[in-house]
Amino acid sequence: MNKPLTKRQYLILGSLLFGLFFGAGNLIFPIHLGQLSAGNWGPATIGFLLTAILLPLLSILAISLTRSNSAYDLAAPAGKKFALFFLILIHLTLGILVASPRTATTTFAIGIQPFLPQRYDHLGLLIFSALFFGIAYLMAYNQNKIADYVGKFLNPILLALLAFIFFMAFVIKGDLRHISLFPTSTGAGSNLINGFLQGYNTMDALAGLGFGVTIIAALKLFGLTDSRQRSRAVAKVGAISMSLEALIYIFLIALGASSLSYLHLSAEGGTAFTQIMTHYTGLAGTAILGAVTFLACITSCIGMMAALSQDWGERFPKLGYHFFLTISCLGAFIIANFGLTQIILYSTPLLSFIYPFAMALIFLGVLHPLIGQNPIIYKTTVAFTLIPAILDAIHNLPPFFANLAFFKTIDAWAGNTIPLFNVGLDFFPFVLVGLGGSWALTALLKRRTPAADLSKK
Repeated sequence: MNKPLTKRQYLILGSLLFGLFFGAGNLIFPIHLGQLSAGNWGPATIGFLLTAILLPLLSILAISLTRSNSAYDLAAPAGKKFALFFLILIHLTLGILVASPRTATTTFAIGIQPFLPQRYDHLGLLIFSALFFGIAYLMAYNQNKIADYVGKFLNPILLALLAFIFFMAFVIKGDLRHISLFPTSTGAGSNLINGFLQGYNTMDALAGLGFGVTIIAALKLFGLTDSRQRSRAVAKVGAISMSLEALIYIFLIALGASSLSYLHLSAEGGTAFTQIMTHYTGLAGTAILGAVTFLACITSCIGMMAALSQDWGERFPKLGYHFFLTISCLGAFIIANFGLTQIILYSTPLLSFIYPFAMALIFLGVLHPLIGQNPIIYKTTVAFTLIPAILDAIHNLPPFFANLAFFKTIDAWAGNTIPLFNVGLDFFPFVLVGLGGSWALTALLKRRTPAADLSKK
């Protein structure tokens, strides 16, 4: 039976998707961007929204337009082997090796570590991460309850705490009057570019492909079984979630900009947010910040581990959802205890390798009404994208490997030769060349080959 969603169900799913996306980095990056941009926070906000909101929304639309159930379906026209490789790699990155461990270590660093003597840091992280992933495991254990736990319970509390922070800053304290609503005469362009790059670094476009399976599962649970209606619902849920996230980003960037009236520029967003909360509510502010960070991180962690377990469980049904949920929790727990610095150091090359493929597939999915799922276009675009993926991974290798002569030579050549390489956006020209060239080739073949003969080939 196919039932249309009610407004309340759309709000629950929008809240669910927001909770899955909105992690600690989504708090910290905007705050720091606001401080860096100061009077030019408006242009910086526009740049940030282009990549932190528009790109994730496009990833959701790619899933919707292609009527995919997961990242595997989206990548399948490029070949089943590549689709399986991409599926495994994207969830390995999000659910075990990088993003999930980082949710625990970030929460610990902001909410727990400042209160511990330094000699107990390792033991404290061990105990905290065990509790953190234990909670995530229990909440993700029943797939049918994830929408309730995240969409109805945890995320509304997070939103209420954020609303309290903004109310204190902009209504009670009136700090909005300390910042200009219009950009200054110089620096607007550079701040827009900086905001663009900061939003790109949230990696939410990558997460959007991973979370598609969780939203599809929730829609099926609500009784929406028709693939066409489900694809439309995915787009609506994405629009609700991204609109809410955009509003919060604007307030967070403004909060960071206004903080310069009573703070100096901080080294990073975590420190800035701690100082801001202390300014407004004293010692209680630290507790509020800890609660906000925990809620933002635990909801993201639940989503990433559930998405991994749902996708891999569907591909390998003999092992199933709960087997992979257990593996993801244990794996993320082990990785988390290497510490945040080591996770960032060794995860950057992996993220740099996978992100160009994700962007290529997003573009291909969004263009689905024009190109369909043409294997020639998909395979050619993915093949071209392999070049910047390898080069970006080499560019972001840890120091030991980066200093080897072989890699240094390649990196220097790429920096002097490849457009946009030095700002990490070099995949754009390669994707455009692969997409445009294969599209033109396909159009030429259609003109020269009768439809019946082309279908036989």
